[in-house]
Amino acid sequence: MKKLLITSSVLAIIVGLVLVVGGAWALNFTYKNVTQEDIVTPNDAMIPSTSVRGPLTLMAQADIIRTHALKSTGGKTFAEMSREDPARDIWITATTLTTALNFGVMSYAFSAFTLLFGLISIWTGITFYALSKKY
Repeated sequence: MKKLLITSSVLAIIVGLVLVVGGAWALNFTYKNVTQEDIVTPNDAMIPSTSVRGPLTLMAQADIIRTHALKSTGGKTFAEMSREDPARDIWITATTLTTALNFGVMSYAFSAFTLLFGLISIWTGITFYALSKKY
């Protein structure tokens, strides 16, 4: 039993460290890539006149792009417009931009969950190691 607990603790700690390093790298990667685009939310966004850096400003920018696209198309979405309507191009651009921004939000969330699971794995490894001392 002691050997199993020690082996499990080492494996859990190694996996946890890999997850923490990977999660931290992914957070940094996302932040750097979002920052280099130098996006600033417009004055009418939920978070106005702010540099887009984190998930909340990414969501605010995606939301205001959709709002502006709806205003530009008279409230119609891509599917509601006829094929000949030149305003469909607005939706193509808006969809591309909002998708990229939303992927940034998902990247932040995935990175945070990876960090969390890494920390849980490390804690589990420490717990297994402590239990091995009792056997």
